[in-house]
Amino acid sequence: MARKPAQGGDGPGLFGDLAPRPLADRLRPKTLDDVVGQDHLLGPEGPLRRMVDQGRLTSIILWGGPGCGKTTIARLLADVTDLAFEPLSAVFSGVADLRQVFERARDRRVGGQGTLLFVDEIHRFNRAQQDGFLPYVEDGTVVLVGATTENPSFELNAALLSRCQVFVLNRLDAAALGDLLARAEAEEGRSLPLDTDARAAVIAMADGDGRYLLNMAEALFNTGLSKKMTPEELLTVVQRRMPVYDKSQESHYNLISALHKSLRGSDCDAALYWFGRMLVGGEDPLYIARRLVRFAYEDVGLADPNAAVQALAGWDTFERLGSPEGELALVQVVIYLATAPKSNAAYKAFSAAKRAAKETGSLAPPKHILNAPTKLMKDIGYGDGYAYDHDAPDGFSGQNYFPDQMARQKLYSPVERGFEREIRKRLEYWRKLRSERSSNGE
Repeated sequence: MARKPAQGGDGPGLFGDLAPRPLADRLRPKTLDDVVGQDHLLGPEGPLRRMVDQGRLTSIILWGGPGCGKTTIARLLADVTDLAFEPLSAVFSGVADLRQVFERARDRRVGGQGTLLFVDEIHRFNRAQQDGFLPYVEDGTVVLVGATTENPSFELNAALLSRCQVFVLNRLDAAALGDLLARAEAEEGRSLPLDTDARAAVIAMADGDGRYLLNMAEALFNTGLSKKMTPEELLTVVQRRMPVYDKSQESHYNLISALHKSLRGSDCDAALYWFGRMLVGGEDPLYIARRLVRFAYEDVGLADPNAAVQALAGWDTFERLGSPEGELALVQVVIYLATAPKSNAAYKAFSAAKRAAKETGSLAPPKHILNAPTKLMKDIGYGDGYAYDHDAPDGFSGQNYFPDQMARQKLYSPVERGFEREIRKRLEYWRKLRSERSSNGE
C-alpha cells in the first residue's frame, strides 16, 4: 500500500520534475527487492522481510555505516504499511518538533491510523530527548524507525533499546557496489569511462558507501569522456576517500582492539595492517604508543623484559622526531611486540594479589619482618627472629612473609616461554629450599 505522507506528501517541489535530481536520488530503490547488500535482513528469511510479510512492523533501530541504505529501507517500510510517515532528522529537530509529531500521531490514533516516525541520526538526540520517545513507543502511538551510524549500545538509552529491535546493516561489498554501478550505467544509457582496473579502483574507493559510489559515478559521467581511464587517470577526476574513522567513536575502539589482539596473537602482518589503518585514519600516534607500552607489560611481560624497553624507546623516539620520521620507531615496536614470546602471568598475578588483598582485609605483617626503631617496638616483638637473607645459605632464609593468619598463596605462575622459563626455574628452586628449611624447623 502506498505510504501516506504526514505533511505535504513527497510530490514535486516548486520546479516540479524540471529540477535536476542527483544520480543517487534517481537510483533510490523503489521496493525492498531493489535494495542491495542487505539480504540477511530483506531476503526471504530475513527478519525485516518477515515483519513486512506478516504486516506487523515494530519499533526498530537500523545501525550501519554511511551509504548502506538505512534511510532508504526506512522509507520503503513506510511505503508498504498503512502508517502515516513522519520523517525527522535529529540534527535539525528538537523537543518542539517531537512534541508536534506526537500530538499529530495521537490525533491519528483516535481516528484509527498509526504513525511511522523515522528519525535519522537518532544517536544525536541526548538522553533526555530519547526518554521522551518511551511512552509513545511503549503504547504504540508511534512505530519508531531510528537510523544511526553509531553503536546503539553506547549512544542510545537502555530503556529505548529495550523497546526496539536493533538490526545491523552490512557495509556494501564489492558485488553490491558493482551492481550499483551497473544500474547507474543503465540509468544513463552509457558505460562509465573506466577500464577494468579503474572500475575496481572506484569500488575500492567507495569503501562500502553506495551513495559515495554513485556520486563518483555521476562525476565521471559529467566529464563527457569516452576514452576508458586507467586508475592513475581516475585520480585526476575523483578524489580518494579517507577511510571512515572517528577518533571519538566506536571505530577508534574497534581498531585499537584489532591491533591489540593481533599483537597478542603474534600475527605481525595483521598488527601492521591495523596500525596502518589507524594512522591513515588520523589517529594520534602518541595514543598508539601508549597502548603499545601497555601491551608490552600486559601481554609480553617478563617473557621478554626487553619488550617494555623497546616500547618506551619507540614512544620516546616518536616524541623526539614527530611524524612521519618517528612513525618508523612505532613500526619497529609493533613488529617487536608481535614477534615476542607472550605471557600475561604478571597481569594475572596482579589481579590475584588485589583479589587476595580484598578478601583478607587488614591483616598485619608478621612481626619478624617489621622494623623496630624504638625500644617499645622491640619489647613487643618487632623484628624479633628476623633472618637476614644475605647471611643465610644460598642467600635465602625461607622465612614466611605473609601475615601469620593467612595461608601462603601462589599468585605468580610464569609460563614456559621466553625469559619466564628461567624465572620459573628460580621460583621452583626457592620453593624447594623453603620447604626443606621449614621442615627442618629453620
